[in-house]
Amino acid sequence: MCNVPWSDDRITTLSKLWQDGLSASQIAKQLGGVTRNAVIGKIHRLGLSGRATPSRPKGAAGIATQGRCARSGPLPYPARRAPSSRLRLSVRPRGPASLPR
Repeated sequence: MCNVPWSDDRITTLSKLWQDGLSASQIAKQLGGVTRNAVIGKIHRLGLSGRATPSRPKGAAGIATQGRCARSGPLPYPARRAPSSRLRLSVRPRGPASLPR
């Protein structure tokens, strides 16, 4: 990507697209010549934190209810066992491999 300056037209377009709810990567593609991070930085510097509608990927309407927190049944993996009460004691201290044993 090249270093394209932020003209007044580009800033106006950025503000409009951001308020319309487009994501930073979608705005970067439409503007051309800027990265997603450049768009996020400019939005932050302009103070455009609020949106009319939140940005969502297509088809993400039901994802929140399918998460791990929504399950009511048992976990799909067995519970972890408690550690053994026996301590593993070695006969002699172990040091570097160069020491004679």
